[in-house]
Amino acid sequence: MKFSIGLRLFASVLLAILLVAAGAVLLLRQNVLAGFGDYAVAIELDRLDELSAALAARYRTASGWSFIPDGDRRGWIAAELERLQRVREATRMPPAPPAPPAPPAPPEPPASAPDALVPPLPPPPVARSATAPAPPLPPAAAASELPLPARITLLDADGAWLAGRQPPAGTAGGLARRPVQVAGRTVGYLAVARGARPSDAMAIAFLEQLRKSLWPIAAAAVLASALAATLLARHFRRPIRALADGAGRLADGRFDTRLPAARSDELGELARHFNALAERLGGMESARRQWVADTSHELRTPLAVLRAQLEALQDGVRSATPATIDAMLRQVLALNKLIDELYALARADVGALDCQLAPLDLWELASSHAGAFGERLRAAGLALDLGPAPPDATVLADPDRMRQVLDNLFENSLRYTAPGGRVRLHAHSDGQRLQLHLDDSAPGVPDGALEHLADRFYRVDASRSRAHGGAGLGLALCRRLLDAQGASLQFSHSPLHGLRATIVVPLARHVTESA
Repeated sequence: MKFSIGLRLFASVLLAILLVAAGAVLLLRQNVLAGFGDYAVAIELDRLDELSAALAARYRTASGWSFIPDGDRRGWIAAELERLQRVREATRMPPAPPAPPAPPAPPEPPASAPDALVPPLPPPPVARSATAPAPPLPPAAAASELPLPARITLLDADGAWLAGRQPPAGTAGGLARRPVQVAGRTVGYLAVARGARPSDAMAIAFLEQLRKSLWPIAAAAVLASALAATLLARHFRRPIRALADGAGRLADGRFDTRLPAARSDELGELARHFNALAERLGGMESARRQWVADTSHELRTPLAVLRAQLEALQDGVRSATPATIDAMLRQVLALNKLIDELYALARADVGALDCQLAPLDLWELASSHAGAFGERLRAAGLALDLGPAPPDATVLADPDRMRQVLDNLFENSLRYTAPGGRVRLHAHSDGQRLQLHLDDSAPGVPDGALEHLADRFYRVDASRSRAHGGAGLGLALCRRLLDAQGASLQFSHSPLHGLRATIVVPLARHVTESA
């Protein structure tokens, strides 16, 4: 079953608001119960002032609590309250005036009207003496449900039970107390059990009204959550829907898709990442198409030359002279070189380029390689300069791969340096890395072209065009070969006003210490 984001937000907000509302109602009810309970017990303790004074007077007369009977101590407090009530009524009641003469008795109703008979009055209540035992409390009644006389406890100065309701063990400290004092000294306490439910009519009415208000609160919570969920869903669903639509267009190959990224939250960051991904995918697709087109073109050129030569031989236009065979062989070698470079780049792309790293004096290898190119450089009208050997030039590298890199770099300088120029090879180390520099003279490379020199099939302007030969894969292959060995290839402007190619390789000693 599919649940939309709006429904999920609605359920989440509704649950949160209902929990907050229920918690607020319960907390309010608990606070009201506690407040009214303290208020009620304070009133009840104030009503025991007369009893406290009477107990203090009797304690003073008996010099102790010996006046408490040993019989029914639990009902003695209630009996004492009744005695004080009778004394108070007898003291405040004025003398009764003489009774007026009794009026004549009404005539008896006829016997034929039995439905007019007056029911007999209930018998008057029998007054219970002060020493009569109080009726037993119902065992199931909680302390909070008993009347005040049944909830009063008399304790001595040490908190021991003397009379009245006997509290359960360990609960005497939780009773509301009023001290019984004689001559400024506390001789005992009158304690009242706190009620769990308020006995005050106002408290009960308030709690009942609070309970009735729960349904309107719940309805208001549902409406508020629906409104909040609708606004939140509208706020979040729009960019999410745009993201889903953009992902669909991106899956269809429309790499020019972009999303608005004005938001400052996570959705805005996701939109910016989406745009970066779309731009990168678009660039990769363009590079793939360019790769296919350039590869096809580079393969077509030597094949077209070979085909023309073979057709000329077949038609008898040319004869199979050594010059013709040499021309066809050069095209086959160029085609073979291009295929080897493409194969090496393809293996590097999938991480399958084999490199056997071993300690290697890179300066010795580079200087000997420069000497091998010396004759060709002089034939092209170029002078070769070798710098001093660095103090430490031992690196971990693959000798065969390094020779391949040096071949491509020297070949690049040989092809694109104008006659009468110079090629300089020098190196230096900083204790951690060896930097091998190959500088050539003019023509130079524009600033915007430096970062693209290692791109596949990339060529600069006419000064370094296809007219000099090459397919534009040599420098790209050099960078991938060096990356596979933990080295790097950088390009910059040469002090000789040409191009500087820098090979940066960690020294073998530094690599060993780091490991």
